[in-house]
Parts: sequence; C-alpha cells; structure tokens
Amino acid sequence: MNASALDPALWITWYDLAPHDREAYLCWLHEQYMPKLVEPPGVLWAAHYASEPRPPLTTKSHGRSRRHAAPEAVPQGHEFILLVGGEGPHVFSDPTPAQFEASLGPGERQMLALRNALASNVMLEHLRIEGPEAPARKAGEALSPCIQLGSFVFDGDEDELIGWYAQWRLPSMKTLPGCVGVRKLVSLAGWAKHAILHEFTSVDARNQHFVDHERRSHPEKAAWSERITAQVVHGPGSPNVATRLHSLTRSGYCPLG
Repeated sequence: MNASALDPALWITWYDLAPHDREAYLCWLHEQYMPKLVEPPGVLWAAHYASEPRPPLTTKSHGRSRRHAAPEAVPQGHEFILLVGGEGPHVFSDPTPAQFEASLGPGERQMLALRNALASNVMLEHLRIEGPEAPARKAGEALSPCIQLGSFVFDGDEDELIGWYAQWRLPSMKTLPGCVGVRKLVSLAGWAKHAILHEFTSVDARNQHFVDHERRSHPEKAAWSERITAQVVHGPGSPNVATRLHSLTRSGYCPLG
C-alpha cells in the first residue's frame, strides 16, 4: 500500500480572521497549536492554507453561475483552511474535534475564539488518484503548496455523481501537468456531504493547466460534467484555491513512505 493512502480521514476547518488578529494568531497556530494537533495517536499531519483571490472560472463552470449555500445554512468563513490528517475515522471520533478543542487550556481556547464564521467537517476518503507530479511531494510536507478544495451538497442523483468522479473526473487528472493528486471525500460530520481535494505544485500550475482543461482536451465529456456541476450547492468560497502557509507531520510519519 502506498504510504500516502494511510491518511484517509481529514478534519477540515474553514474560518476568517480579523486583520488585526492575524499576525498573533498565525504565529501561535504554526508554532504552538499545530505541534499539539499532531500529538494524539493516529494523527499524522496538519496543514494550514490561506485562500487565494478567486482565479478565472472558479465562479463559473461551463457558463453556469456556481450556487453557494445560503448564509443561514452554514457559517461563511473561508479565508483560511486548516486540515488535519488521520489514519482512520476513529481518530476524530474519540475525542471529536469539539471535544479536543474543549479540552484545551483557557489560553488556547481564547486564541481559537479569534476565528470568525467557523465551519468544520470530518471527512473520509472515497477515491484517490496520483497525478504526474506525485514524485514532487517532499518528505515532511503533508499536502502540496497549492490545493483546490471544493465542499458541497448535491441536489441530484448521487449514483451519477460518484460514477462521474470515478469514471471521468479523477482519471482525467492522472496526466494533468502540475497535478500532484486528487482525493474525493465524503462527510462523517458537518454541513458539506462531499468534498474534492486537488493538490497542485503551485497556484500558477493550477491556473495554467487545470482551468478549462476539459474543454480544451476532452470536449466530449463537457455535457456530462455540465450536468453534474449544475446540481452542486457549494460551501462558502468553494471551490477554495489556497496556498500553503505551514505544514507539519508527526514524528516518524513520511508521506513518501
């Protein structure tokens, strides 16, 4: 088994920060909190990202405006994304993320309270592929320098949704330049029932090769993709294109095996 397949469970948190809180919070998060996150048994890594201004075609897909969840349905934070990888769903079930945070000291809880419009999901991997840039993944780096993370619920036939991902969308990424890998996720807890996590070597590589790649190279698949994406209701800011600020792996764990 590929060592990178040993982290199928993800705890994902989206949130905003007030500008005047960012410097102190980010310093604390990267230097003090993330090392604590990777201490519990079964936790393998943590990675923190800042969302980019939305690149071309992330607000539209094949000419259709993306639909996003109403503010009353889910908190709207998405400026920052913290992902934590675990070796199985039990890692984020006992304790749950809420129980873990409640067990922290008052100073740590005070820092976490600086987050605004916070939303959280515990996700389990459904499908995974490696892209042509998978060898570029470095030891000690949990996820790639750039991710695109879509989080959503689906209005249509989910049988067709999972077939589309397995039969077309993920296979199409296996040869895409700049792609390190892709994971399709399903939810155990949280608003979004589904997520799709793309890894790229850089934001520039993502923008150059991923945007419009289907219409350029596989126009015969456009109708299928259009039918699927028209039935998606995205989380706030989704799909978030984000740049890695910091990552940390548990001592002894290496994504490269």
